[in-house]
Amino acid sequence: MRLLISIIVLLLLSACTQQKNLSKEEKAFKYTPAGVLVPSNSGKGRVGDNYIYAPNIRFPIEEAPAYINSQVYGVGGLHGKRGAVCSKENYQYPWHDNYCESRPWKMPLCPSGNGHQGVDIRGATCDDKKYFVVAVEDGVITNIGKYSVYLRGKSGRTYRYLHMDSKTLRVKRGQRVKRGQRLGLMSNNFGNTKTTIHLHFDVKETILVNGYAQKVYVPIYTSLVDAYKRLLKGKP
Repeated sequence: MRLLISIIVLLLLSACTQQKNLSKEEKAFKYTPAGVLVPSNSGKGRVGDNYIYAPNIRFPIEEAPAYINSQVYGVGGLHGKRGAVCSKENYQYPWHDNYCESRPWKMPLCPSGNGHQGVDIRGATCDDKKYFVVAVEDGVITNIGKYSVYLRGKSGRTYRYLHMDSKTLRVKRGQRVKRGQRLGLMSNNFGNTKTTIHLHFDVKETILVNGYAQKVYVPIYTSLVDAYKRLLKGKP
């Protein structure tokens, strides 16, 4: 009996120590379930799909905190409630998935058949060209557009980064990059279209869809939750 009591006490002390060792950001971090879109009128997500399609990737923003939420339906967004896009409400937890949010793009994995191809990520604040965007795995830069950078990872997945400042990009087409290497700075570059300061991040990979192998944009939210938790622990 004494041995049992001693073991229980040790387990309780260990749990308390682990809780104390959590960083402030780890304690603060919260997120809504994958596929639950906020607000509810922003579309229909893949509720219950918690599969990690891109395991062990690095979080695409160099440092925490960062916030995943809707640019279109957030405060100050095109279909969001009135307010400034730099509103504090856009820069706080919990995170909200926005994969499959209402968009015109054809998306076979979205319940409606159309939707947002990835997720939007804001930096710690609304400051332009302040936060570095990084490679999520080793790979090659395969294309650079007016406001896009494509990275083909050694896993075979293709990662697309949108809206970085084109004048301060640190990579060029054909360049090999390492996991965590700086690619550029988060901005609001969208050609002639207005948008907020954020990173759009999506992933294409070949999976079975209705029994056929297809290269599609996959749900990335759960993979990013996993990556962010590792970033907060100092093990990105």
